[in-house]
Amino acid sequence: MASEISPKAEIDPRAKIGNNCKIYPFAYIEGDVEIGDGCTIYPFVSILSGTRMGKNNTVFQGAVLGALPQDFDFRGEASELVIGDRNTFRENVVINRATHSDGKTVIGNANFFMEGAHISHDTKVGSRCVFGYGTKIAGDCVIEDAAIFSTSVIANARTRVGSCSMVQSGCSFSKDIPPFIIANGSPIKYAGINSTMMTAYGIDAKIQKHIANAYRLVFHGQTSVFDAVMQIKEQVPDSKEIQMITAFIEATELGIISKI
Repeated sequence: MASEISPKAEIDPRAKIGNNCKIYPFAYIEGDVEIGDGCTIYPFVSILSGTRMGKNNTVFQGAVLGALPQDFDFRGEASELVIGDRNTFRENVVINRATHSDGKTVIGNANFFMEGAHISHDTKVGSRCVFGYGTKIAGDCVIEDAAIFSTSVIANARTRVGSCSMVQSGCSFSKDIPPFIIANGSPIKYAGINSTMMTAYGIDAKIQKHIANAYRLVFHGQTSVFDAVMQIKEQVPDSKEIQMITAFIEATELGIISKI
């Protein structure tokens, strides 16, 4: 089915628009843009050069996709924002493209970005994540699948958030948040495992108990974090989820949040 494009939308003729899209009046789309089939672009959306968007995405009023990176190292290079399928970008969401031509900002599939969320340059977002009102993710971050951010969360540069973790309202953090946990408070701290999300994603109750035991060693043990990882490998029954925890912690460069 042909796309329905308002004559009042401003679209560079070089932009590539898929089939069955609906583009409302006053949308602005630059030339070096690709939009897949079935996307809906509401009024006053700006989709800027370097944006590559998959299928069935919905972009609400005032959102800016592919905005220039807010990075003092940016020198005007052509770079990309790569977006998957079935994402929802609510009003006034801003996503920056990468700083350099060999980099990409990446958004996976089926994510939900609430009003005013901002994802900065070169950040990698997995799939099925939720970003609450006014949440700000700085540059070069990594957000794994099914992470949830509540209202007004601030993730500082180069931090990582593991799969199925939840960061509660108003938190700011500069260290990594491992998979399957809840983080809250100021300063931010470990607040238990995220059983609700793990259950929703089909993680067995027995595995959840193993995950809880692993984090007791990390956050309540009397050893260093990396000694705790060795204890997990020795004492906790192995599973894909336990391997995700140990691999995440072993890969940290900034350290992980604390129990305090």
